[in-house]
Amino acid sequence: MRLRCIFKADMLPVSYNMLFISLIKESLSRVDKEYFNNLFYFEEKSNKKSKNYSFAVGLKNFSLQGGNFIINDSISLTLTSPDIEFFVNFYNGLLGIDEFNYKNFILKRGKIYLLREKQINNSEAIFKTLSPICIKNKQGRYLDLEDKGFNQEINYIANVTLKNFRGQGIKRELNFEPIKMQKVVVKVDDDFFEKGNKYYGVNSYKGIFKLTGDIEDLNLLYQLGLSFRRNQGFGMLEVI
Repeated sequence: MRLRCIFKADMLPVSYNMLFISLIKESLSRVDKEYFNNLFYFEEKSNKKSKNYSFAVGLKNFSLQGGNFIINDSISLTLTSPDIEFFVNFYNGLLGIDEFNYKNFILKRGKIYLLREKQINNSEAIFKTLSPICIKNKQGRYLDLEDKGFNQEINYIANVTLKNFRGQGIKRELNFEPIKMQKVVVKVDDDFFEKGNKYYGVNSYKGIFKLTGDIEDLNLLYQLGLSFRRNQGFGMLEVI
């Protein structure tokens, strides 16, 4: 299941991911406080277990001014999840938010569109990224496509993602083959990272790639996203 919501705003921070994470949390909290608390907290601390969704943000007709994007047209939030309870709660909560304020940045909600999902019927699929993919190793270093361990770590995070959702990891090893990928550095608010800098740069990739694996795994990764930090605006995919 996936949807797209259109927003109007005068400006957004360069590190806008946290704004939309806050919007997702607010939407869920409005509908079912208990569900929200169970999802994001464990024993009164933040629950860092990955959640069953990913999202992408699109800006239309914008310019960069200082640490902000000046928006001359519209903003889109696209979200995907195979988790029915999560999706319904988020959708119903979003319907109740006409205006959202985050650190004096104001989003005005427009139309919400339910999007049709594609079906993967082959053991290989061509994807494009709607939000960038970031992959890191056990030492916490973000990997380049050429790094020897890239495919291994893709398999690791895919296995964790699927196991969290359905209780079973990948059914067969995945093979990631870049077709037309470009490296990008995503600026993330340091609320994610306890560092002295205002922003933290996450090395990641956007573009087109081929993924080979089990058909059911491929369909679920299409719905869940494939990346580290999926719930922070990374790894949302579209089938092409």
